[in-house]
Amino acid sequence: MEGFQAQLDSVRAQAQAQKALPQSKKAAPQKPPAGAMGRAGRLAVKALDAPSTDAPSTDAVPNVGAYQVRGIDISHYEGAIDWSKVKTDGLSFVYIKATEGGDSVDDTFAANWAGAESAGLARGAYHFYNFCKTGAEQAANFIKTVPVTDGALPATIDLEQSEDCKTMPDKTAFRKDLADFVAKVQAAYGHVPVLYVNYAIYDEYFKGENDSYKLWIADVSHEAPSMPDGSSWTMWQYGWHGTVAGISSEVDLDVFNGTSEMLADMTQPGSIALASAR
Repeated sequence: MEGFQAQLDSVRAQAQAQKALPQSKKAAPQKPPAGAMGRAGRLAVKALDAPSTDAPSTDAVPNVGAYQVRGIDISHYEGAIDWSKVKTDGLSFVYIKATEGGDSVDDTFAANWAGAESAGLARGAYHFYNFCKTGAEQAANFIKTVPVTDGALPATIDLEQSEDCKTMPDKTAFRKDLADFVAKVQAAYGHVPVLYVNYAIYDEYFKGENDSYKLWIADVSHEAPSMPDGSSWTMWQYGWHGTVAGISSEVDLDVFNGTSEMLADMTQPGSIALASAR
């Protein structure tokens, strides 16, 4: 856990240095390259990258001290991974990019899927959603790529605006396509997928709908997530520039809103239990 504490200390130091700058010189959190969780090339279309007006106040340091179950999400951007070292760095889970859109497959998925198992980590696969493709064709791409695996975490649908779809669908059209994706994936794997969202996407498509989806919120700019309509969250991506043993590049950092036993429960087919909101 020493590496984890060092990351927290580094984040706090950077935040304090940032706050000391004049307002005109403060930089927004850097966003990594396109194609993975927290890494999408975000556009100004419909302002879906703008912070929600209902989100918590900005310029705060993420405080994950209360969350003991932590993990990472990865894709080909992390390159070759030494899983024998990753397993020693105090992680509990990893989400691995499998597919994108209707036909793209991450070329490191198979190796990372096997590597995560060798490291003894709870593992799940995620799909980078293309808002300009149908949910059915995207689900087919995911299902033919990701094996049905006992003990796997539910699939995650990464919902971010990207350069591949400059005209976002209206809410009704999107919700129909999402329902198609969810139904096919649930039938194949026995779990309802988790939804990875930022505040803008949540506001546009989910706010006030009283859905039962587990939510994975991306928020690197606040002390803790706060959903605008009071919904609970299950996972929190709190950092885009983490360091983990065995991975040479920066990596996204995540925590689970619950105990290790609750995380294990999520691997059980048909599980709909939500981690309690804090």
